[in-house]
Amino acid sequence: MLEPTSVLLARADGTPVSTTFTAGPLGAGDPFGAQRKTAYASAGEIAAGLVEASGQFSIDKYPYVEMIVVHSGRVILQSLGSTLELGPGASAVIGRGSPLQVQAQANSRWAFCADLQNVDERSPGLTGLDPLAPLSPSRGLDAEILLSPAPQCRSHNMFIEESTNLNIGVWDSTPYTRRERPHKLHELMHLIEGRVTLQAADGSELAVNTGDTVFVPKGAPCAWKSTVYVRKFYAVK
Repeated sequence: MLEPTSVLLARADGTPVSTTFTAGPLGAGDPFGAQRKTAYASAGEIAAGLVEASGQFSIDKYPYVEMIVVHSGRVILQSLGSTLELGPGASAVIGRGSPLQVQAQANSRWAFCADLQNVDERSPGLTGLDPLAPLSPSRGLDAEILLSPAPQCRSHNMFIEESTNLNIGVWDSTPYTRRERPHKLHELMHLIEGRVTLQAADGSELAVNTGDTVFVPKGAPCAWKSTVYVRKFYAVK
């Protein structure tokens, strides 16, 4: 079995990435069908990738909790009387069980992270993610993995699904470096500001810049080096 590794989903400038994607729906209830391209999937648990779509889509009960980050075009989401219009860099969460209508401008493209678990908990509706949301101090990093002075980290969970341990929100940090260790959680990251270098166990490096979206699977060996302030959207579980 191949060791899990960080996968780059999309660059801010639209340049192609070397990531391998598999086209096709996440399941029978996926309204995006062949427009979906998956880069990472753990059956019945979580998936991440891209949707490239144009036109209108609808479903009575959305089967997943899904975070999206728009990279091009314009996407309008409607559910339970709420409307979100998302342009490049904007992010939102579609709640599990949502009645959903989607209008995607021609050549719209967005990164996604979807929780695929079949659970009773439902959280219908839309949650827009505010990149400038006020943050509170969060748990620091373990001293034994740090290769630099301890950073100051803050976060704010804007969406929580307790039954699946899914948390989605905004995080920021002052610069720091830490050694490689297995990533503790599945995590989608979209850099709102700053840049970071992720390093795998084999020494290969992945540069993630402002506006890029990357997915780090649970257990993937990953070191972190940032020399500037970083702020990101995240989905972790």
